[in-house]
Amino acid sequence: MSIVIDRRLNDRNKSAVNRERFLRRYKEQIRKSVGDLISKRSITDMDRGGDVNIPTKDIGEPTFHHGQGGDREMVLPGNRKFNRGDKLQRPDGGGGGGGSGDGEGGGDSSQDDFVFSLSREEFMNLFFDDLELPHLIRNAVGDVREYKMQRAGYTPSGVPANLSVARSLRQAMARRIAIGAPLRREMQALKAAEVPADDEIAELQRRLDRIPFLDEFDLRYRHRVKVPLPISRAVMFCLMDVSASMTEAKKDLAKRFFTLLYLFLSRKYQRVELVFIRHTDNAQEVDEQGFFHDQQSGGTVVLSALKLMQEIAVARYPSDAWNIYGAQVSDGDAFGADPEKSRAFMNEQLLPLSRYFAYIEVPDDPMRTSPLSYAYQRIESDKFAMSTVTSKGDVYPVLRELFKREAA
Repeated sequence: MSIVIDRRLNDRNKSAVNRERFLRRYKEQIRKSVGDLISKRSITDMDRGGDVNIPTKDIGEPTFHHGQGGDREMVLPGNRKFNRGDKLQRPDGGGGGGGSGDGEGGGDSSQDDFVFSLSREEFMNLFFDDLELPHLIRNAVGDVREYKMQRAGYTPSGVPANLSVARSLRQAMARRIAIGAPLRREMQALKAAEVPADDEIAELQRRLDRIPFLDEFDLRYRHRVKVPLPISRAVMFCLMDVSASMTEAKKDLAKRFFTLLYLFLSRKYQRVELVFIRHTDNAQEVDEQGFFHDQQSGGTVVLSALKLMQEIAVARYPSDAWNIYGAQVSDGDAFGADPEKSRAFMNEQLLPLSRYFAYIEVPDDPMRTSPLSYAYQRIESDKFAMSTVTSKGDVYPVLRELFKREAA
């Protein structure tokens, strides 16, 4: 048995194994800090590494020590100020509260947060570790890059590791029976004669004994062939409302969501295509540059974006060969019959084609239900999900909730 010890050194001359162990042990604390870090970044800096702060109390480990032991007698003073059940006030900052170093110096010692530096690769791994596209299936052979070895019977040649003992013994037994059957019949006939020919019987017995128990011809090896694996081909339609009611703050939230979605898909999947659609009162397909940076404004007709998505999906991405997904971000301010028409079109045309569709709303007032959200709430399908984003800190949790890994 071989034992391999990884003693690689990272850029700070520390063991990479210990670093990976630390990341595994405090994964949840680091991931929470990563989520807080994302909400403070600009869109262009989403995919870089950085320093994360972990409270020292979260990385403490239990220790064993010797107790005082034995019997002790203690006299504890009572008090005249507090009774059973009274609640104590929290000390003011710096007054012995034991915070994370934010209190003003009053002679008390406090512990700073533990700062841990993440590389870009570690940052992205933690960021998208347990996210995946819902209901993704393998439905096409396409451009095959993956194969699996599949059993294909037995072959008379091969390597010793693939030798099938049971099959070889069965083949040897069949050979011995086939070769020895005529000799045994002849021996039985000679033994049944009135005058047995002992010499001939002895010769036949010697011939039977010379039949080898196992011959090289009997060896059979397990045979395996490479067969192509079906691949998961998917397309994600990104629909963004850029009408006049979408302020710069709302557009910033929408772009943050789609930036994280783009990083997630390009990071975890090699065969996912992205289709970008911007819409005001009419929809148009644009490239990545136009989707995130073009200035456009106008009225709001949500149905135009949904129809364009359906036309592109039917023309270029047949549902029997592609997993079709959609993500829509809007403030929900649609007027007239547009919300109800959009709901009907979504329910009757898009969802039957799609594996999953997520609607994210960036409202002016989170307590008010927008016309589009009110219409979408009546969609009853496990392929459809809704959520609301009101601040930068909500973008990452909403993405994790909408694209969390399905239970096995």
